[in-house]
Amino acid sequence: MLIRREVPGDVEAIRAVTAAAFRGVAHSAPPVEPGGDPGEAALVSRLRDDAGWIPQLSLVAVADDLVVGHVVATRARVDGRPAVGLGPLSVLPRRQRTGVGTALMHAVLGAADALGEPLVGLLGDPAYYRRFGFVPAQSMAIVAPDPSWGEYFQVRTLSQYDGRTGRFSYAGPFDQL
Repeated sequence: MLIRREVPGDVEAIRAVTAAAFRGVAHSAPPVEPGGDPGEAALVSRLRDDAGWIPQLSLVAVADDLVVGHVVATRARVDGRPAVGLGPLSVLPRRQRTGVGTALMHAVLGAADALGEPLVGLLGDPAYYRRFGFVPAQSMAIVAPDPSWGEYFQVRTLSQYDGRTGRFSYAGPFDQL
């Protein structure tokens, strides 16, 4: 398996992987179109067209010449100061629990750190993301975009973390979910 940056020829495969990964999942965003793909698939497309897009942080996992996973992190803010928001992380259902998601997470965190980003925020299962160093955001005095998210909104500091605290805000397309 190879982890690499997304290229234009990956766009449709990424949409298919994201849709498959989130289809039928209880916490998935609702489809943009009735009966359509889960909202996460549309989110990735909208993020590409947003000023918050960071091309170096859209990574695919490729196995046997097929995209089997994708992760993206985009510009976010903590009280107006730069951070990144991670998500969605998508792996084809038949490849889940085989290390693809773990490899993508390590790669995107390393890439964000290499770019000098200070902090990564995400909404997800604490039992899964804890192993990557994520902690509940409230423990770092970072306020979730929606306070009802509680411990599911998490952050991970990177090498350039400077102690920033405050309200976290994702790139604009997240507000459309």
